[in-house]
Amino acid sequence: MNLVFFKRFGLLILLFTGLALQAQTSANAIDRYFQQYLEDDRFSVVYISPRVFQLFDKMDLGDNVDTGDVSDRLINDLAEDLRGLRILSTEENPRAFYSEAKSRINTDVYELLMTVRQGNQTNVEFLIYEDEAGTISELLLLAGSEDTFTLISFVGNIDLNTINDLAREIEQD
Repeated sequence: MNLVFFKRFGLLILLFTGLALQAQTSANAIDRYFQQYLEDDRFSVVYISPRVFQLFDKMDLGDNVDTGDVSDRLINDLAEDLRGLRILSTEENPRAFYSEAKSRINTDVYELLMTVRQGNQTNVEFLIYEDEAGTISELLLLAGSEDTFTLISFVGNIDLNTINDLAREIEQD
């Protein structure tokens, strides 16, 4: 993998980090979970408010974005519709926190998109919250291993086709 891949992947992670505060009322368990550990020193917390994404929408990136580069265009398309991002992570007792978070996810509300498991060492799940109109308004990443627990919530209008196109574009670089 090259530096361009890591740069684009890092941008994608940063973009997705600010989505969580606008979670729908049916996703309140995730909001409460974040709130429960917000001031807990065992956790690293990242929160990017909806206001930050509104400011990005107003910024004229001009020459800083290569509109001819497909990956840059796709990242910009994703960023336009993101409205919040939250990350909660700890290295203390990660398996217990993974189990606790997983038990709080309402599977009637969140739909499992993908599971990645490496033996009994690492578990990663991608889940979405889709409203009645079919709009995906939250992408949730839940990851747990012997070393780390991480919960990432992206909130906004999330287009899975754009994410898929970006993943393919990054893979080609």
